[in-house]
Amino acid sequence: MPPLLLLPSHCPAATHQPPTSARRRASLAALPCPRAGASPAPEALLPRGLRAESLPRHVAVVMDGNARWARARGLPSSVGHEAGRRALEEMARLSGAWGIRALTAFAFSNENWSRPKVEVDFLMGLFEQVIHDSVADFLREGIRLRVIGDLSRLPVSLQKISREAEEATRNNSLLDLTLAISYSGRREIVQACRKLAEKVQSKALRAEDIDEELFADELATGRASGGSPYPDLLIRTSGELRLSNFLLWQSAYSELFFTDTLWPDFGEADYLDALSSFQSRDRRFGERKF
Repeated sequence: MPPLLLLPSHCPAATHQPPTSARRRASLAALPCPRAGASPAPEALLPRGLRAESLPRHVAVVMDGNARWARARGLPSSVGHEAGRRALEEMARLSGAWGIRALTAFAFSNENWSRPKVEVDFLMGLFEQVIHDSVADFLREGIRLRVIGDLSRLPVSLQKISREAEEATRNNSLLDLTLAISYSGRREIVQACRKLAEKVQSKALRAEDIDEELFADELATGRASGGSPYPDLLIRTSGELRLSNFLLWQSAYSELFFTDTLWPDFGEADYLDALSSFQSRDRRFGERKF
């Protein structure tokens, strides 16, 4: 799964360098207090055909096709990532405007670490830059940011800026935006098993008390960490028909929507298609409806 670069719109893809740690700390400290209670837009603002009562509460997206989009135009992959950044920015804006409360985006997979070191280092620097530059917008727009994945593999400076951004936006409530960076669904499940095993070993928990709810709480998306556990709708772009190790436990009953559209071209019309498809489905969760 090609990584998405969430570049700020004013930042040239290949030349902008991340600010120093001191500048990042100073600028985050100077930001205003987060919005505590943003409300979703009224139903009158919904596009025709969408019903507020049957919108997904949580949408997840595997953003795929940035490099292919750039190659098809004879452009460097960094330009594709910039276009992908704009697509996610628009999706987050529309989600907040339409009353969708959570958006989880697959930005960089655990498998992406196998790419050339020069490319990975470039990506990490860009992630750091965009998180830093987006916080002011998140505060203004009521977006709460979370970053999940094996964060221990990220550069220390990226870990730090992620924590600072999460803290700065933690009281926002219009939209929960989660970026999965260095993320693996299988690894997340293994880590949850280890945490529960440690609790049983320390006698803080009985093995027979473990159920699906307790297990889900140990995941990075669990309620204990302030996450949104289960996506109602999972979207995959670029014609690929697989989950690519993304939210494996959480998506057990997610509605899946696959599109041939490359991620940088995924716009409002494509999002409406996905939401309309979701609203047309009969979600029974294994039950029989008469």
